Amino acid sequence: MAESSCNILRTILERGHVLASDVLSLVVMHLVKTEVGTCLASSYLVQACDVTKPDTALFNLVLGSCVRFGFSLRGQELIELMAKVHVVADASSIVIMSCVFEMNGMRDELRKLKEDLVGQVPPQHLRHYRHLFDNLLSLEFKFDDVASAARLVLDLCKSKDLVSGQNLGFDSFFLPVGSHHIKSGLKIQITPKLLQRDSSLGVDTEARFVSYENSKLGITNKTLAKLVYGYKRHGNLPELSKLLVSVGGSKLCAQVIDACVSIGWLEAAHDILDDTDSAGHTMELDTYRKVLFGYYKSNMFRNAELLLKQMTKAGLITDPPNEIMVLPETECKNAELRALLAEEIKAGEQMKVPNMLYELNSSLHYFCKAKMQGDAVTTYRKIQKVKIFPPTLQSFWIIIDMYSSLSKYREITVVWGDIKRNMASRDLEVTQDLLEKLVVNFLRGGYFERVMEVISYMKEKGMYNDLTMYKNEYLKLHKNLYRNLRASDAVTEAQAQRIEHVKAFRKFVGIV
Repeated sequence: MAESSCNILRTILERGHVLASDVLSLVVMHLVKTEVGTCLASSYLVQACDVTKPDTALFNLVLGSCVRFGFSLRGQELIELMAKVHVVADASSIVIMSCVFEMNGMRDELRKLKEDLVGQVPPQHLRHYRHLFDNLLSLEFKFDDVASAARLVLDLCKSKDLVSGQNLGFDSFFLPVGSHHIKSGLKIQITPKLLQRDSSLGVDTEARFVSYENSKLGITNKTLAKLVYGYKRHGNLPELSKLLVSVGGSKLCAQVIDACVSIGWLEAAHDILDDTDSAGHTMELDTYRKVLFGYYKSNMFRNAELLLKQMTKAGLITDPPNEIMVLPETECKNAELRALLAEEIKAGEQMKVPNMLYELNSSLHYFCKAKMQGDAVTTYRKIQKVKIFPPTLQSFWIIIDMYSSLSKYREITVVWGDIKRNMASRDLEVTQDLLEKLVVNFLRGGYFERVMEVISYMKEKGMYNDLTMYKNEYLKLHKNLYRNLRASDAVTEAQAQRIEHVKAFRKFVGIV
């Protein structure tokens, strides 16, 4: 049904017509309910931009579905397309863009977006924009940049600095698409105060790291667990203590100390206790007793003795032998924080994308957009040499995109070879949008053996092949290629094979 609907839209478009925007939005709304429909809708949107200028709501529908179905690479293309055809991004677009940036590891772009939004967010939209801050916080953790994550948390806890003091009109400004260091790069116009009443965010998930309560932004226990684990792993507990005091005072410190004790991080709990006291926030006796009980339970008697002296000096106890005779064991009050902290410890022991790979991808993206081919290739080779973990899909997408913009299709065949090696030896999983980009570029370059190879892989994995798009791309460039030749007419074996591949492709897409 989705394919038939899209074919009708394409036929109308080929005749130079476009449906009325409200009717078109209704059709696309039904298309993007499925993965196949999302593929078709995004391809149609690209095609439609050659004839007309689609409205913001239509882009939001398709972009949102790209996020839902994991087509982040296709989503990035659509964001760039919005900039090229001068479609203004509204508040919904901005949040969906932030989701695409997060999925693609584009921290610099998301940081710039956040900076430009400071003082531009209407109070009534703060809840909406928490998704953007959530995505940025997610990237700071992916990059293992605990210090930057902490600074962002402090900003969020000062929500009033993000909010616009006045709400007069819909002010807009231009945001670079790609690195803001490239002066000649694409720019998209955004209007952060415009949130259409009937607009759909397109993102179904709840924010994981940023909460919203009583018209204020805050952090979740998930964020707290990541910060505690990150600072502990980097051996910088004093900075954690400062952050906890700034964000939630002694109450938050007590929760973290409690969670640390419950998972066996007794010395860390003691350090935070000392730091909090030094900052002038005296902790309650109950918090000291929990750490003390933890020491006794773990047979760490020397540590317990030192803590007892501290408690006596602070005037919390006067007769240690009698007052600690019975130390009742109490459960962790913030059970969720304890569980999430345990999850972080477990996750830290598992293999994940190294933060260095994200950093290299950022450099690669900059060099490719700046057309600095030599530096881009050098960075790409560095990515290939990263041990343990394969390059990300974004690594391949970025380099393919550069070669495509330079019409260097032969180089893309080399990248396809790299992808195949990583799929075979390093468990790389490729997505439909990356493979479709390869098919289109191989068609443009006339590499029909590679075209059929990628298509065959997609069929094997049960991925959707947009035959109409392939067919249109072929007819634009190779309409009469080998139309009347047979393999027996070839002069060389290579030409005979090429004829066979072309004929196989024509048959596959239905060209007689």
